[in-house]
Amino acid sequence: MTGNIDTAIEALDRRFLLDHPIDAARLIESLDGLDAAEILENQAVDTLLPVWRRMLPGDGAEILNALPDAQSDALIAELLPHEALRFLNLMKEDERENILLRLDPKISEEICKLMSYPETSTGRMLNPKVMPFRASVTVEDALSTLRAKKATQIRGLFLIDDENKLISRIFIQDMALAAGDTHLGDLARPVTEYVNALAPAEEVADMLDKDSRADLPVVDIEGKLIGVISYAAMVHSVQEDAMADMQTMVGASKDERALSSPFFAVKKRLPWLQINLLTAFMAAAVVGLFEGTIAKFTALAVLLPVVAGQSGNVGAQALAVTMRGLALREISIRQWARVTAKEVNVGLMNGIAVAITCGFGVYVWSGSVGLVIVIAISMVLAMVAAGFAGAVVPILLTRLSQYPAQSSSIVLTTVTDIAGFFSFLGIATLLSSMLKGLVGLICHACVGKCCHAGVTVSGRTDEVYRECGARRFAQAHPQIKQRGFPKLY
Repeated sequence: MTGNIDTAIEALDRRFLLDHPIDAARLIESLDGLDAAEILENQAVDTLLPVWRRMLPGDGAEILNALPDAQSDALIAELLPHEALRFLNLMKEDERENILLRLDPKISEEICKLMSYPETSTGRMLNPKVMPFRASVTVEDALSTLRAKKATQIRGLFLIDDENKLISRIFIQDMALAAGDTHLGDLARPVTEYVNALAPAEEVADMLDKDSRADLPVVDIEGKLIGVISYAAMVHSVQEDAMADMQTMVGASKDERALSSPFFAVKKRLPWLQINLLTAFMAAAVVGLFEGTIAKFTALAVLLPVVAGQSGNVGAQALAVTMRGLALREISIRQWARVTAKEVNVGLMNGIAVAITCGFGVYVWSGSVGLVIVIAISMVLAMVAAGFAGAVVPILLTRLSQYPAQSSSIVLTTVTDIAGFFSFLGIATLLSSMLKGLVGLICHACVGKCCHAGVTVSGRTDEVYRECGARRFAQAHPQIKQRGFPKLY
């Protein structure tokens, strides 16, 4: 008979937990952890899930430790990673590690990834040991809880709703002046600002500094409170990360300081300088491949920096956006194709727009339709390649387990220079038949000025004179005879 009664009670409990999870969570929170575990230990995990999603993190963590290992592990595994993290953060380190070791490796890895927030995110500085309260709790009960938990550095309390979402806050001085039977909801003030755990640290520092706040609540993607961050911790972290990023992007070690020994600085910088030298020779080799084209149409040398500069800017933009996405976990390396396709499309559209503007300017300067076509096509190709490189470089470094900012600018500059030089000079070589009019432009606009300025003209320009017509050029510039070109005249 007793067994039937126990079965009936468990069935009623199950129905209550499933149909009224909010009320069930409130009742369970009022119990001691061991008593609550004794009541719930025979319930299926599917029955407990809706209740745990609405339970205060502190109470939920205490009951999880009191439940049988198999049941608590199954419950953690069924919760979403960010939901499980709310309870694990409030456990002791050894308790948390024991649970993670017992979980399936894939689930444990997902939770650990969330626990190790990106270096530049707010989550790296938050304090998860925050105790939220319900609005229905009295001041006397809240103060008793704080005394029992020995919370000595509390500046205020945060209130959450039945879904554990942040709704308001209370300042500790208001509680000190209120009567013991006053409900916390009567003292609550709206939360005007809060931040996501993956938000950039720099952004949060600006918020704290602007309003002179001592702390700021941190929420997850569902708006549930997961911690608080103090002004002092944020400012210190922002300063450290900003300096580290600035150094690593140009090939200096983030461990180097202004007063580090010269040998340490050389040890950290020299490898990247050698790599940079190698890549610079690679870019120079590309120009060397088209030496004949440049000698024949020297106007191309004037426009080389234009193409390389624009592609460099596009690559830097793509690099910055991709690095931010990786740092804030907006994207993962598995989404490389989507990110790359987006940046390539951006480079294509921007390239077309810039090519139109650039082509107009080049036509005004040179009057050569052929040169306009060459620089327009090469501008589009170079900017597409730069967008591709700007997305791929940080993703590739991440895939190789390297910090994305690590000397990415050196690699990107090399890629954009090579792409810009090769596309511009390569297309100019292919369309050289359309550039013959440029020879006259160079003779009159450049060589003539050199002669009048008293500068000895290079022997390489000898071919240009023949192309223009030695006699006509000599008539236009009689000083050339005085400079000594008897074999031409």
